[in-house]
Amino acid sequence: MPSIPLPFVISLVLLLILVRMTRQGQGKLGLFPLLVAAFAIQATVSGLNWNVGWYPARFIQPILAAVLPALSFAAFDQLRRKNLAKPSDLWPHLMPACLVAALVAFWRAPIDIVLFVINLGYGLALLRVARQGPSALAAVRLSDEWTAHKALIAVALLLIITAFVDATVSLDLLFGDGRQAQMLLTAASVLWLAVAGYAATVADDTRPDAELKATEEGLAFATFEQQPSLSYSSPVSEDISVADEVVIRRIDALMAEQHLYRDPDLTLDRVARRAGIPARQISGAINRVHGRNVSQVVNEYRVSDAQRRLFSTRDPVTVVMLESGFGTKSNFNREFLRVTGMTPSAYRRVGGETSAAPETQNGAPVAS
Repeated sequence: MPSIPLPFVISLVLLLILVRMTRQGQGKLGLFPLLVAAFAIQATVSGLNWNVGWYPARFIQPILAAVLPALSFAAFDQLRRKNLAKPSDLWPHLMPACLVAALVAFWRAPIDIVLFVINLGYGLALLRVARQGPSALAAVRLSDEWTAHKALIAVALLLIITAFVDATVSLDLLFGDGRQAQMLLTAASVLWLAVAGYAATVADDTRPDAELKATEEGLAFATFEQQPSLSYSSPVSEDISVADEVVIRRIDALMAEQHLYRDPDLTLDRVARRAGIPARQISGAINRVHGRNVSQVVNEYRVSDAQRRLFSTRDPVTVVMLESGFGTKSNFNREFLRVTGMTPSAYRRVGGETSAAPETQNGAPVAS
């Protein structure tokens, strides 16, 4: 019975993932679907080279190998931006592939070294972004920051591993008999498949599909100095800076009075636009004052709202979850347990009695 070479199986699976992504994205070809498409093409070319012996694949494969790290970086960098990447943003990242294409045509000797530098460089660049923490991915839903951050780290490490795998393959082909090369490339292909599927999940689930409407954008850039005086429910400690206090009070006002936390697609970028304060300044102030990240604090507003609904209504727990701003049941249960020390169902059974009052749980600002 004939068997299908693994690279072609990988390509087929990636194409199925790509179809699902484009359907869920209503046909929009963003950077993550484009990345998965590049993975699929590279897997096919790899199969044609190693399993079929198609000679032109040897010229195409190095160029695609230079495109993948650059496209991976551009895709994850988009998760830090307010707006989707434009073609002009991608041109600088195509320069490594152009260099490799020139080397393929005129001087093949240094190609392996150049590919090693490209993979290692982009891998380290992604790790540098990852060191800034989940809040650096300001365009991601607050509830999905950790998922996107883990995917970012996975791709960064994979690029670094790929650099050394390719170097090992080159050395085996140069000084050995090449027997280990195909085994290493097969293992690398399987690893790429896993990460590509993970990247697909990030593309589908972490960045909201729809951007804010024009009217909301108009409100977004109003500066916090111009806001009228408001009453706040959040106690602010006396030993924080004036700048941090202004930020915390402004965010508390948005949550308490406009119920911004009820938006399941809420991102740090959207909070920043509505507050008229830079995203990094908001993230830093919340971390310094509350000792937690923006996502955790927003979820505490949501949990407080859910507590009130569980105590005062007979709505199903799923309805309470959705109306409080949570998008998934797992995240709702995890955050509710973190804040209250019990599950939503248990909280309702005991009549809303917890060891901490909703207004002061974990020292977080809680909306009424």
